[in-house]
Amino acid sequence: MNRKIKTGLKIGTGLLLAMALAGGVWWYVVNTKTKSVTVDKGNFASEQITALAKDLARKAYVGPASDLPGSLKNLDYDQYRDIRFVRENGPWYGKSLPFEMQLFHLGFIFQNSVKINEIENGKVRRIQYSPAFFDYGKNKLNTEEFAKIGYAGFRLHYPLNTESYYDELISFLGASYFRALGQGQKYGLSARGLAINTALQIGEEFPIFKEFWIEKPKEGAAEIKLYALLDSPSITGAYSFIIQPGLSTTVDVNAVLFPRRDIEKLGVAPLTSMFLFGENNKYQFDDHRPEVHDSDGLLVWNGNDEWLWRPLDNSKHLRISSFVDDNPKGFGLMQRDRDSDHYQDFEAFYELRPSVWVEPLENWGKGIIQLVEIPSQQEIHDNIVAFFVPERKIKEGHEYQFSYRLHWAWQVPIQNGLFKVASTYTGVGGVSGMLENDKRKFVIDFVDGPLKNADELIKNGELTAEISASKGVIKGQHLMINPITKAPRVYLDFQPDRDVSELRVVLKYKGKVVSEVWSYQWLP
Repeated sequence: MNRKIKTGLKIGTGLLLAMALAGGVWWYVVNTKTKSVTVDKGNFASEQITALAKDLARKAYVGPASDLPGSLKNLDYDQYRDIRFVRENGPWYGKSLPFEMQLFHLGFIFQNSVKINEIENGKVRRIQYSPAFFDYGKNKLNTEEFAKIGYAGFRLHYPLNTESYYDELISFLGASYFRALGQGQKYGLSARGLAINTALQIGEEFPIFKEFWIEKPKEGAAEIKLYALLDSPSITGAYSFIIQPGLSTTVDVNAVLFPRRDIEKLGVAPLTSMFLFGENNKYQFDDHRPEVHDSDGLLVWNGNDEWLWRPLDNSKHLRISSFVDDNPKGFGLMQRDRDSDHYQDFEAFYELRPSVWVEPLENWGKGIIQLVEIPSQQEIHDNIVAFFVPERKIKEGHEYQFSYRLHWAWQVPIQNGLFKVASTYTGVGGVSGMLENDKRKFVIDFVDGPLKNADELIKNGELTAEISASKGVIKGQHLMINPITKAPRVYLDFQPDRDVSELRVVLKYKGKVVSEVWSYQWLP
């Protein structure tokens, strides 16, 4: 288990209704006494989940039950870790299927029971709790108390790296959190179903996935599909996920949302990560390791075809960066530094953490891509959040849909042909031996650019660095070739004033942009 833990928050006599849709006829069940909608176990279709979410939004929110037996509520971290799933007893084990399912036990901080269903040949079957699925280790537990408790979540396994071993591919555990892996990767950042009122004074709300429907794969299948019902005080949602494992694992997400009330701030496709320190703020931490982070930057491909790179930071104050956009083409939290020597952590293997790129599969319209950086002193806390906030108001009684693809990758899946920001260093301004404490020095390394003779182009004045600051003054700048990377390096001295400043650096060849835009928020 990874060190970081994600937390969050009988059909009686019924009436069968048939509704004609473009894809055919589907069924759902309406209870004639309560008017509640449920999934018809005999004729499953994804539209049933949408109907279920829409019906749920018309009702007052009911939080998760808190009737978990005390023996599970009171488990500590080590006791909970000692409960392990028995693979050989799993529901899909030994059936020559490309995927296997394993279940998470309830207990410790995972106290919200999640219903998990299997879909096979259009039929739905609830996976009931069974103590046969688990080895309880040294725990002395009376499993007869657990007959109806359900599960905390689940994970899917797949022979991702070798044909002989089923690696953990994706897990859903805690609130609406989930995380996946591409080939050769270790778990790092997470995605969420939705973010509500993140970094607002009114407090953040954490929706939960309260029920899942997982399609049992056919032999030889290259993908797996599942559905989820999201619920919270402010909103409900019907989700579908199509998961394709590979060197880069992709997860296609479709969300249909039904607000119970007006929502001030809706975060779509939220990513959650950890940044403790890197080359730009190592001086703040007395640690033997050079860097500690799951991600080192936010990358944005905006609607104007501009590529922006914002290095992550961990300062003493909450930082919120907003990038106004119209129909963004993609964004993601990236782990670009893949040199193990830069981390020196042979347990965490930060150099193997995935980058996650969000690719909208439709026009999202106007809005902002927002980055929230929360001060943190420990690497066990996820302190970085990024998401898209639509400009349109999210109103009670309306329906909203968002479709996107998540790439759990080693690098951004689009080759843009630009110089990429590789590193950002900071320190006291001035020259060596004549440091000036009223200035701040920034050093930015670019790599992998389109120009092979960049050194000559710099000398001829054809390759230049365009540098600006929204507040304060740029007191000095220099563009040269880094003799180690053989690529451009920019030095700049910045004299700040008392206001927040947005710094920008971009490389241009004969006036044409040939690099990502390095974007940095300076806080006094």
